[in-house]
Amino acid sequence: MDDNVVRDFLKSVKTIAVVGLSSNPMRASHGVAQYLLSRGFKIYPVNPNETEVLGQPAYAKLEDIDDAIDIVDVFRRSEYVPAVADSAIQKGARCLWLQQGVTHPEAEKRAADAGLLVVSDRCLYREHRRLLG
Repeated sequence: MDDNVVRDFLKSVKTIAVVGLSSNPMRASHGVAQYLLSRGFKIYPVNPNETEVLGQPAYAKLEDIDDAIDIVDVFRRSEYVPAVADSAIQKGARCLWLQQGVTHPEAEKRAADAGLLVVSDRCLYREHRRLLG
């Protein structure tokens, strides 16, 4: 993925659904979401085991969110990516972002074929800081 494409896309992002976001401050998802909130993004926690994370109401699934979603940021194991990718496509998200260590080539291709920008095996926090400071 070309850095310029990712940089330009990130400049246009307003809403991020964080799939697998945990209220546990020791989890990577928590720290990344906290950073994104501090940068002005609207965060939608997606985790059926949470009711609220970082002061934001949590949703059991992507389809429960009424607003448009720019990025679906995935903090789930790779085997769960196909279902999340299908939900992101159905939801009309603009990007499927798979966190560091998360990949699923078939689901990534399906999302890309549906018109989503797909970023795989990269940390959104690190990439945002690196590309946009």
